[in-house]
Amino acid sequence: MIILPVLLVIGFVAYSKLKPAEPMPKHKIEGEVYVLPKEFLVNLRAGRFAKLGVALVLEPEAGGGHGGGEGEGGSAAALPEGYGPLPQEPVVRSIITDVLTDQPASRLSSAPARKRLQRRIRERLEESTDVHATDVMFTDVAVQ
Repeated sequence: MIILPVLLVIGFVAYSKLKPAEPMPKHKIEGEVYVLPKEFLVNLRAGRFAKLGVALVLEPEAGGGHGGGEGEGGSAAALPEGYGPLPQEPVVRSIITDVLTDQPASRLSSAPARKRLQRRIRERLEESTDVHATDVMFTDVAVQ
């Protein structure tokens, strides 16, 4: 009588070990989204301007130079996830400002043109900084 339940348990364990594990679902965004804490106000062509928020998708593991744990003089609990010090943030802000300044307003109003600007910013970040961003996003855009 005891042998049958023991054999069933052993059989179940063996079956569960042999059954292939389901693959982990792939993340839609690989890496950490870092939101630059201060909005941008940039002068556009023809006396117009834009106010926008920017976020970077930093490579997984590399962290894109993103720091801010307690060992770096800050309190990790003080800021929400995705916010904090980015050591090369002044250079990042300068690149974004340089790329966007004097652009026609239509380039920020059109989704395809915005994508080209974001790609150009990412390429400049790759050339000029140690920040490993896989994507640049404009989180909020207002053009006047």
